[in-house]
Amino acid sequence: MDSPHGAAVKAEDFGLKGPRGWAFRGIGIDAAPGSLIAVEGPSGSGRTCLLLALTGRMKPTQGHAEIDQHRLPKKMAAVRRIAALAHVPGVNDLDQALTVAEQLREGALLQRRYDAPVRALLRPRAERRARAAARIDEALAAAGLDLGTLPKGERTSVRDLERLEAVRLSVAIALLGSPRLLALDDLDLKLSDTERTEAWALLRSIAARGTTVLAACSEAPADAVVLRTGPQEPDASEAPDAPEAPQEPADRKITWGTSAKSAPEGKAEAEADADAGPDTGATAENDGDADTDTDTDTENDDTKGADDEVAEAGRA
Repeated sequence: MDSPHGAAVKAEDFGLKGPRGWAFRGIGIDAAPGSLIAVEGPSGSGRTCLLLALTGRMKPTQGHAEIDQHRLPKKMAAVRRIAALAHVPGVNDLDQALTVAEQLREGALLQRRYDAPVRALLRPRAERRARAAARIDEALAAAGLDLGTLPKGERTSVRDLERLEAVRLSVAIALLGSPRLLALDDLDLKLSDTERTEAWALLRSIAARGTTVLAACSEAPADAVVLRTGPQEPDASEAPDAPEAPQEPADRKITWGTSAKSAPEGKAEAEADADAGPDTGATAENDGDADTDTDTDTENDDTKGADDEVAEAGRA
């Protein structure tokens, strides 16, 4: 397998806003080719959306980025040609019904069909098969996956793989196209400390070969270039127009996503009913329901927005 020249990754004030708010914003990075980049953050903090945006799969709405001198968002197609996704849940999951050998052959077939030059399709069938087999063997070696150690060898079902073995398989499939940028999500999910160490060692070895690696995780290693994501506070200046909310009592404190009453609940409600008058009870009750829905939406802005955007990327 070729050792490609890695892609430099640069971004300035990079952000993506979905229908439910910001998935991420204000991202800046300047990483050299062949770097190991870790997108660190809790689940639901926008790290998957950032991963997909930097690989040309999601269109950013703020700032810009450059991947191997291809400027985003204008050159998304060019970035997709040099960037490969390993495992990203909901986007390119492994097929649990296939065997390991079938999954690898499918990956090689898709890579040859969509990424290889047209003249490669004109070669004799025996030559195409030999080239595909050689490329698969090299990708497996780079990913550190020995089919002989699997319970049934290459006939082992994908659903029977251990978590780290599945990571190695997804990395091997991504490497079939000799990408300049390799990206994968949830690297340390369901891995023990020993397996997590092995997974990062795998990515370091790939970066040492020249490929830039971008991995989303909950905890980044010390030697990685780190991008941190976190919950975004709602921006009042950019909130959509909405009916004017009822005036809050003077003794009520509002915090992000929740409301906390400093006075006893019964007293506050009694005061609110007194101010509202005898004919506004139903309206006050409906307003309370609206507040509850708004709080719930605010708390789930990041997770719901990320889910919507990831699903859209999968359909693309």
